[in-house]
Amino acid sequence: MSGPLAGIRVVDLTSAVLGPVATQILGDMGADVIKIEPPEGDPIRPLGPSRHPGMGAYFLNINRNKRSVALDLKQPAAREALLKLVETADVFVHNMRLGAAERLGLDYSAVAGRNPRIVYAAASGFRKDGAYRDRPSFDDVIQGESGLAALNGGPGGEPRYVPMAVCDKVCGYALASAVSMALFHRERSGKGQEVHVPMLETMVAFNLADHLWHGVLAEPEKGLGYPRMLTEHRRPFPTKDGHICILATTDSQSRHLFEAIDCPELADDHRFSTLARRTDNIGELYGIIIERMSRRTTAEWREPQSSGNRKKGFEQPSSSDAVPPKTGSGMVRSGRCGKGCEFRHSQKEESLPQRSEARLCSALRGRRRADGGVETAELLERLLSYAA
Repeated sequence: MSGPLAGIRVVDLTSAVLGPVATQILGDMGADVIKIEPPEGDPIRPLGPSRHPGMGAYFLNINRNKRSVALDLKQPAAREALLKLVETADVFVHNMRLGAAERLGLDYSAVAGRNPRIVYAAASGFRKDGAYRDRPSFDDVIQGESGLAALNGGPGGEPRYVPMAVCDKVCGYALASAVSMALFHRERSGKGQEVHVPMLETMVAFNLADHLWHGVLAEPEKGLGYPRMLTEHRRPFPTKDGHICILATTDSQSRHLFEAIDCPELADDHRFSTLARRTDNIGELYGIIIERMSRRTTAEWREPQSSGNRKKGFEQPSSSDAVPPKTGSGMVRSGRCGKGCEFRHSQKEESLPQRSEARLCSALRGRRRADGGVETAELLERLLSYAA
């Protein structure tokens, strides 16, 4: 199979959701993934509708691009067969509890002893050096312990699980990313290494990117949580006959939105004139938008977009009855940003990963230093010998 990981062999000792999501990504990118299962098979095999025993829809959806081998690792001969396979591999992945891997003689030191160049990747519920390192963990448990279930319940509401295995999938993507970076390090250094993704800490960091808020400045007593994300009004807006999804963040976008809903005066309203003020008064703002959006049908709100009058509204809104964008084989898109950047993007099912090409325009901006300055000139001069 072609792809950036073609020629990389992955011995996949994962089961359930998190690990299989990670190794499927590696397989999609061209790796040769050999899935090791117990004689009875991955416990998630029966989950979902199926045409054949042990080939449930959920299992199929997270285990493509893999070959399977059944081994009873409690038997010495089976364990030795696995370790001989490890000798031929580039990556070894598991999502067992760490103590279980040690009892099987499959911890990092044992595996690296057979193949020093191996990238040994593990995901478990909690930090390796924490008190809970050997506690079992599942998506629902991590949703609760990370605070995600409480966030999903809304302020004052009962905790609710997100209706998907979101922690397993997010951590699976993190694990695949960690493996890829470790492989890149090995290309440069010739050395393998151990990587570990703890679910709880990964999801806490994922959640706090939005919601640490005043805690970032060591002032948690002033409040945690991003107000716009937590308002009860943050949901698709009801129209006369359906719903529509819109978002205006910048001052310019907000002015266009206010014009589109026939309330241009809101741009000068002290409550909504800046991003910070809109955030502080997000409930009032959303209340106004909800009332205005309900006056027209979804098609009427979308019509200005098809006629090219985008400045009067919102970029590419979507509605519950809209046709989803095409994502199939042979999709090619091209365009130009508002500042002059040209881009081309192509994707074909038989040609993964997707490829993007871009040419930078004069809209180039530098990141800000801690003191508020911009590093554009310094970085360009240092990295590219470019005199700004």
